[in-house]
Amino acid sequence: MAVLPVAADPTTVPRRRRLRRPSLGRTAAWVFMIASLLATLFPFYWMLRTALSNTRSLASNADSFLPADITLGAFERVLGLSTQAEAIAQGGSGASVNFWLYLKNSLIVATTTTVGQVFFCAMAAYAFARLTWPGRDKLFFAFITALMIPPIFTTLPNFVLIKDLGLLNTYLGIVLPGLLMTPFAVFFLRQFFLGIPREIEEAAMIDGAGRFRVFLTIILPMSSAPISTLALLTYITSWNDYFWPLLVGKEESVRVLTVALGIFRSQTPQGSPDWAGLMAATLIAALPILILYLVLGRKIINSIGFSGIK
Repeated sequence: MAVLPVAADPTTVPRRRRLRRPSLGRTAAWVFMIASLLATLFPFYWMLRTALSNTRSLASNADSFLPADITLGAFERVLGLSTQAEAIAQGGSGASVNFWLYLKNSLIVATTTTVGQVFFCAMAAYAFARLTWPGRDKLFFAFITALMIPPIFTTLPNFVLIKDLGLLNTYLGIVLPGLLMTPFAVFFLRQFFLGIPREIEEAAMIDGAGRFRVFLTIILPMSSAPISTLALLTYITSWNDYFWPLLVGKEESVRVLTVALGIFRSQTPQGSPDWAGLMAATLIAALPILILYLVLGRKIINSIGFSGIK
């Protein structure tokens, strides 16, 4: 017996989605976002364009958006792969840059500062958020008040202290002011710890865990997102710091990359800075920060809207 096809109910047929015309506000928002993105990325492109140019040709091609006489000579000069004669022939200053030593110093300073500051600030923030002790609120108010003090006001006392301790031109002298804690980091982590349910800690303590074990095995893993955010902010701040390392780390053995780039710019026996070499060194110096952001970027995005525990 033949089966007759059943007519489709017009109410069940999916309607084609009508293409909505973008509103004026949405279009303006997209235009503004794209313009902001281009304005943010343009300096990086200009650094790359300058780094790939021949220094002697930069002045005559200042209005060109493409590299002038494209070459990798600037990167070779920075990495120590070219001779002094080759550097001068390409318009370089002829100054030598011990790039790998300065990069190692920056990595040591930034990593040590970040690990120490995040760990000690997390312990201080946990004490302010969970422990009850005399003067806790008053001391926390003092921490918050310290946020309003410009860092330049503490530079001279810190320098005198480091000098009296005999720590000039040492790694410890560079990292010590920011190694233990900062008011912002303590405040940032305390606000997150206050949102963690106390029942989780109480259950662990009933099972026999102490405060320090609860902090290490429960609080820190649950706080991975804000800790990652704080670690990245601390690392970037320490990596970009210039004035303090210049004061206490003048010797080449502990000279960080930011200070070295400033000295490299001032070494101009040819009469003008080696802009191509300087931009090449700046691009290479930015790679560790870029890699760190790619690794921790997702955790940072997740921590923006933290208000509870998953």
